Amino acid sequence: MGKRAFIYPGQASQFVGMGSDFYEKYSLARDYYEQANQLLDFSLTTMSFEGPDEVLKQTKYTQPAIFVLSIIISCLLSEKGISPQMVAGHSLGEYSALVAAEALTFESALKIVKVRGEFMQKAGEENPGMMAAIIGLEEKAIEDICAEASQESVVQVANFNAPNQIVISGTISGVSQAMELAKQRGALKTIPLVTSGAFHSSLMNNAQESLREFLETIEIKDPLIPVYANVTSEPITAANQIRMALYKQVTHPVRWTQSIQNMIGDGADAFYEVGPKNVLTALLLRNHRRIQAVAIGTVEKLNNVC
Repeated sequence: MGKRAFIYPGQASQFVGMGSDFYEKYSLARDYYEQANQLLDFSLTTMSFEGPDEVLKQTKYTQPAIFVLSIIISCLLSEKGISPQMVAGHSLGEYSALVAAEALTFESALKIVKVRGEFMQKAGEENPGMMAAIIGLEEKAIEDICAEASQESVVQVANFNAPNQIVISGTISGVSQAMELAKQRGALKTIPLVTSGAFHSSLMNNAQESLREFLETIEIKDPLIPVYANVTSEPITAANQIRMALYKQVTHPVRWTQSIQNMIGDGADAFYEVGPKNVLTALLLRNHRRIQAVAIGTVEKLNNVC
């Protein structure tokens, strides 16, 4: 018998209007949004439902917006009898996964997500950088390119998203040079990404240290189901592992390709992407066509599976 896996999206899945259909239809959604409005120093409902887009794209707003919607959808699925047997989340999405596994409470996770977004945005302003997706080169080739381009500046792999889609991160000069080298070595595409910082790189060191101190103040429990960690791609089963994984995650690559492979290897055959858009579902189906996968980011999609 196969297992059900929930996967939770990270930054870049946000859009203006996200969650408004859930807010209108479900009292549970209204309760979560009202709680978030009180915990945050801005109106998450206004930011999520009305934008504007250029403000919602700011890391400190994006992260809570995606996290809260993911948790609402996750809870509604559970209410309808659909619960995961294993979970993973892409970068920010790891916090949603930890709430689903009951290692973190909603309130604790939102507090971390709030300061994480603020720390990362500040680090991006202090150490300007960029990110880019490289399409059509293997991991080893891109790691070699990063090593070459980082001799004079910072550039490293940020996300192993799929076998043929890898994101790099670093200084503007470092990433630009790596993109040029990738083109020379046969990359199909190099795409600069719109982000407010060089996430998952050493340019986030200040954010990482600030987050470490904050994480020490938060109670973390052993998860009730396996959580496949970004930094190792392996399942975490103990609270002390979680704290270290969340700390490292800020400057280390997201090993998403291997996480998905490990989940499938451990029996997952039905994946639910829980949160806005369908970025993770598209990646999964491109590389594992026989796996059942569905993205649930709207009330309509929720009704289709329940």
